[in-house]
Amino acid sequence: MKILLLGSGAREHALARALARDPQTTELVVAPGNPGTAAIATNLNIDPCVPDEVVALATQMRADLVVVGPEAPLVAGVADAVRDAGIPCFGPSAEAARLEGSKAFAKEVMAAAGVPTAEAAVCTTEAELNAALDRFGSPYVVKEDGLAAGKGVVVTDERPVALAHGRACLSRGGGRVVVEDYLDGPEASLFCVCDGATVRPLAPAQDFKRLLNDDAGPNTGGMGAYSPLPWAPADLTEQVVREVAQPVVDEMARRGAGFIGLLYCGLALTSRGLRVVEFNVRFGDPETQAVLARLTSSLPELLHAAATGALAEAPEPVWSEQCAVDVVIAAPGYPGTVTTGGAVTGIEAAEELDDVHVLHAGTGTTERGELVATGGRVLSVVAMGATVEDARARAYEAVKRIGLEGAQYRTDIAQAVGAGGADGTE
Repeated sequence: MKILLLGSGAREHALARALARDPQTTELVVAPGNPGTAAIATNLNIDPCVPDEVVALATQMRADLVVVGPEAPLVAGVADAVRDAGIPCFGPSAEAARLEGSKAFAKEVMAAAGVPTAEAAVCTTEAELNAALDRFGSPYVVKEDGLAAGKGVVVTDERPVALAHGRACLSRGGGRVVVEDYLDGPEASLFCVCDGATVRPLAPAQDFKRLLNDDAGPNTGGMGAYSPLPWAPADLTEQVVREVAQPVVDEMARRGAGFIGLLYCGLALTSRGLRVVEFNVRFGDPETQAVLARLTSSLPELLHAAATGALAEAPEPVWSEQCAVDVVIAAPGYPGTVTTGGAVTGIEAAEELDDVHVLHAGTGTTERGELVATGGRVLSVVAMGATVEDARARAYEAVKRIGLEGAQYRTDIAQAVGAGGADGTE
C-alpha cells in the first residue's frame, strides 16, 4: 500500500512510525514531515493545506491512501479534494470537520444527537458574554469558537481573565465565543475510527493540557499523556461509542455530511455522569503518541477500511498489555513567545533505553546537519512498561538524557496513577 501522510508534528511521526513498520506499507511519503519522519519515510515539502498540491502529489505517487494528520487541512477541504480525485482519504470533509472548526456547531450536533455535554451559550457581543459569565459563574470556562491549536480555552476563577479572553475571541475573525458550565471530574480522551456509519474505538488515554505541574499555568497543546487508564470504568469505551460517537456519526450522516476519519472525543467523567468536553476531527496530540505505541495490529489496514467504507468487515484493533507514557519537551517561552534555534542533543542516548522511542515535533536541521528546536513543542519522549509507573519511570530517565537549553517539561505526567488516582482534572 502506498500511503501519503500529511503533517509535520510528533503526532505525524507517531503515525508514520505505526504505518512504516507494517508490512502492508510499501511506500510512505510524509508532507512536509520533520527530521524524525525523514529517517523512516520520504519527506516532501508541500503545503498540506493547499488541496491542489496534495492531490497532485497523491496522484503522482499513485497513493492507495491519504492520511490527514492536522486539523487545518481538513477545514481547508483537502479531504474533499482527495476523494473527488478518486483516492481513498482518511479524514473528514470540510463540512464534517466543522465539529472541530466550530464549537458552536459541535454543540448544535450534540443537542440534535442527544449527546451529554456541558450546557453552553454562544456569544456574539460583549453584553452576551457578560450575561453568560453571570449565568454559569465560577470556575469560568471560555472557549474560542474556531481552531486554536488546543490553546483557545481558558478555565479560571478570575472573572477579569475570563472576560479578557472572551473579548479577544470576539475580536477575531469568527466574532463568536462559547461560554460553558464547568465540568468537574477527571478527563479522558477516546479516539474513534469512523467510515461514515461504523465506529471502531481505539484505546483510551489521558493528556495534560496545562504547562506546569499540578495543572497550573497556561493551556498548551498538551504536555504529556498516558494509556491505558487503570482508574477508568471498565465499560468506558463501550459507553462512549454508544452514547457519544455513534449518535454523532449517525447525526452527521443524517445531515448529508458523513463522518469519515478520526473522531476524537474529549470527555469529563463528572459527578453527574459522562460529558463531552470537545470534539476534534483528527488524531490528538499528545495522546496519539501513547495510544499508537500500544497498537499491535495493522494501522494501514484499519485506516484504509475506514476510508473505503469497509470498517464493519475490518478486524478489531489489538493492543499490547504494556502501558505507555509520553512526556513532551517544549522550547523556552512556550506557549507564549518561543525561543527557537537551540541545539537538541541526546536522542540516541535516550533511545538506548529499553522500550523508549523519541518522536520529533518542532525540530529542524541546520546547514551543518545539527538538530535544533524550531517550534514550541520540540519532542515527545515515549516509554513502555508493564505498569504506568514503570513506563513513567523509564520516560523520565530518557528525558534526562536529552539536552535543550531552557527546555520545559512537566515532572508529574501520570504521577497520580501510581497512587490509584486519576490525573488531568481541569
